[in-house]
Formats: sequence, structure tokens, C-alpha cells
Amino acid sequence: MKIKLLDTTLRDGSQGEGITFTVDDKLKIASALDALGIHYIEGGWPYSNPKDVEFFHRSRKIGLKNAKITAFGSTRHKNIKASADKNLRAILAVKPDCACIFGKTWDLHVKYAIRATPQENLDMIYDSVRYLKKRGLEVIYDAEHFFDGYMANPEYALKTLESAVSAGADNITLCDTNGGMLPKNISEILRKVTERILIPLGIHAHNDSDCAVANSLAAVESGCVLVQGTLNGWGERCGNVNLSSIIANINLKLGIECLPAGKLKFLTETSRYICEVANIVPNNRQPYVGHSAFAHKGGIHVSAVARDSSTYEHVAPSSVGNERRILISELSGRANVLLKSGEMNIDFEKDKSSAQKILDLIKNQEKKGYQYEGAEGSFELLVKRQLGKYKKFFNLGGFTVSVQKNMNGVLSSQAVIKIFVAGKEELAAAEGDGPVNALDNALRKALEKFYPKLKYVHLSDFKVRIINPTDGTGAKVRVLIESGDGKSEWTTVGVSENIIEASWQAMVDAIEYKLSKAD
Repeated sequence: MKIKLLDTTLRDGSQGEGITFTVDDKLKIASALDALGIHYIEGGWPYSNPKDVEFFHRSRKIGLKNAKITAFGSTRHKNIKASADKNLRAILAVKPDCACIFGKTWDLHVKYAIRATPQENLDMIYDSVRYLKKRGLEVIYDAEHFFDGYMANPEYALKTLESAVSAGADNITLCDTNGGMLPKNISEILRKVTERILIPLGIHAHNDSDCAVANSLAAVESGCVLVQGTLNGWGERCGNVNLSSIIANINLKLGIECLPAGKLKFLTETSRYICEVANIVPNNRQPYVGHSAFAHKGGIHVSAVARDSSTYEHVAPSSVGNERRILISELSGRANVLLKSGEMNIDFEKDKSSAQKILDLIKNQEKKGYQYEGAEGSFELLVKRQLGKYKKFFNLGGFTVSVQKNMNGVLSSQAVIKIFVAGKEELAAAEGDGPVNALDNALRKALEKFYPKLKYVHLSDFKVRIINPTDGTGAKVRVLIESGDGKSEWTTVGVSENIIEASWQAMVDAIEYKLSKAD
């Protein structure tokens, strides 16, 4: 048994709130999905907008090796012949490898949505599938609202499927369009469907009841051989089924092939790349591929994982291209510090008491508002300072930051900074979009003369958190700064009642972390 996958990120996924793609974005995502081994890539609805038409034309030039580019559409209008239907003709015009068209299954929709008779709807399904098949296309028929339709009128719902089958459909995909089914509904209904429908079946599940992955797995175990979804679970309302979870579960839990050999280890990379192209912050808690999917914080957990990873990991992180992360916080034990320090090639075996001192220091720092579980750069520097392995690259002579607002309401920020490097004084001034940006620019300007590699370091994210909001404007703030150099990324932290000082602490750590790595 082999399961095929249809990714609809470029069509159904783009209907999710906050998701939009340029044609270039769509081409990049299509290439990534193809490289992963996805079988069908639904590129869009060519009748709906010119952007999708352009995608289909350009997609033929990017050299896809695995996937079939699939065009989406609907059955013909009730008062038009299939050959005259602009929607169906638009599918043919873009010359896809496959067509995926949906039709009505639920008699409620037949009556109120398209205002057709039951027989008119059956004819619309038959004519549309037949028209596309006669012109040489592979056709997937999506039975919209199938499970709701079956529960309302099972006999009519099955007749709609039989109409598509008799017209020559290659696959019938059953849709939980409202996303309200439970796994037992899927399994029970599929047992009845497979008694009447003998061609390959598929499942298209939405996640409105948070059961899309479970429902799709139930469908696979009940005989479906095609799963439609989006790699990161994007889609209308609560989204489509998350194909990242489906792929991992089918391969690792059910032992069924759904990607080419060796491709599963690229799952995490592909998921995050698509987020990057879409300019969407990845879901850290996404199963299998999330940044936190294999993160361990509790001391008891970390101690056990150090002895046998299966104690708190259901699969090996590397199997899906992810990695284990050991978090450091006030909940940590010695095992956290030992393992995390081991990642930094620091060996405590000869000085185990230092591990406890570092753990005590971390707990004391977290009482003050620091947080190291998401600031691994600052944690490494903290450990090196405690062990006497810390090198100071520069000293602050002082800085001044000012913010001005002119009569037109335009804000400007300036910073002047004095530093000492190896006994030499350096003075620099810079402007910025805000006081923190100005200070960051001035610091880099002063240091790049001595450390040219800092030219490649950039601040990629800046987060501010109020620690004790009941203290009002006197509350402490925690600043987390994420930096990168094109090859790696690291996060640092600073805490103070003054946001500029907290930002300064995090900025200094970010630069010293980079310099310590390059030293």
C-alpha cells in the first residue's frame, strides 16, 4: 500500500487569514514541495484570478521532477454545457497535469447553495468529470461536505460519488469541509463507502474540531490512498490538515510509504522554508517539525533523555530533520546544565561542582527576570564567565541616546557611544529608526574597525516583555534579541527597569557571542 499526497498550500492554504503569496512565492514553494516528494501540488483556481493563471504558465519552466501540477475548479454551472463553462475551460487553458474539481454532495447545498434539483446536480458532476477526462486530464473529484451530506442523506451522497465514478474520475476524495467530524464518523462512513465505490479514495479534512490529523489517519486506515492538506496546516478558518504531521505519522507510525526514500529527513527544513517564503512565524509547538517539538526543560526529563532518548521522545528528532534542544531555566536540574554545556564542548566531568554553581546562578538570575531557555547565546556566555573562560572584547566608556520630535510630528533618534578596545578609545555616532536601533548602529560602527566580521551580523528579531506589570512605568522589562550572520542564529537576553539598558545588555551579549565564536 502506498499513500499519495496532495498539497494545497498554494490554493486552500492561501485562503487562510494573513496568508498571501506572490507568483514568485508560489513557484518557490512548489519547488520545495516537489523536492520533498509531494505527488500533487494544487497551484490554484485558474478561473478565479490572473495570478494563478500566471503561476500555471510559469510552473512548466521550473523543472519539477516528482509532483503533478494540479488545477482546481468546480463542476459546471447548472444552466451551461460543460464545453461552454468558463471555469472548466480555464482549467484546460493552463494545461495542468491533473484537475481537481469539487461538486455538491449534501442535498442541503444542492437545494440552497446552487439551487438545483438532485438530478441536475448529478448531471453537473457527470458532465464536468467526463468533459475533462475526454481531453486527457487525470481527474480528482472532491466530494464537498461529503460526511455531512452522508449523515443527512446517505443514499443521495453515494449517488453523487457514483456519478463521478461513471464519468471516469481517477480518484474520489471525500471532504470534511466544515471540519466537524470525529475519527469514528470517518471510519464508520468509509466502511459503507468502500462497499459501493471501488476506485481509489482520498480524504480532505479541515481542522475546525482539531481532529483533522486524526480524521485523515482514520481515513487512511479505512482505505483512502490520497491525503490532501497543507504542509503547515494553513487554510480557511482553523486550517487544513497538517501534512507535516500526516507524513511523519504515516511513515513512522503506520509504516506506510508516502515519500520517496530518504526524503523524510527534509520535512522540518521544508516546513520552515515555506514559512520563510510566506513571511509567517513558524509554530514552535507544531508536532515533529516545530522548534519546541523535541525541547526538554524539566530536570527529570533531561536526566532520563540523557540515558535513553526514548524515555521522553516518541521518535528520533533526526528522523524528520529536527533536533533535540535542552532548555535552561529555574526548572532545570544538573542534567540540563551538563547536557547543554556538552553541546558547547564544555566538560564538567573534572569539576562537577561548577555545574551546580551555574544552576544556582541561573535560578537566581531568573528571579530577577532573566530567561535562558530562549537565549542560548547569553547562557553560553554565562557559563564561560562562571568558568573563567570568558574573554572581554571591549569596554563601554559611556553612551548617550536622544529622541527628537519636530513640529511635523516626525521622530528621529541619535546615539553617541564611547568604547575601549585593547586600550584604544573609539567614539561613534549614528541615527536610527528608534533609540535602540540608533544605539545598535553606533555600537557596530565603533566596533567594525576592530572586528570586521561584525559587518555580517544583523538583528533579525526584537522582543520586549513586561515582567512585573503591576509596577506600572517602573516595571522591569526583558528584552530578547535574535541575531544572525547568514550561517547561524543566536538569541540573547537583557533585563532592567530601563528598556534601553535591557536592550544594551542583550546587544552586547549578541556581539560578544559572535566574537567568542570567531575568536
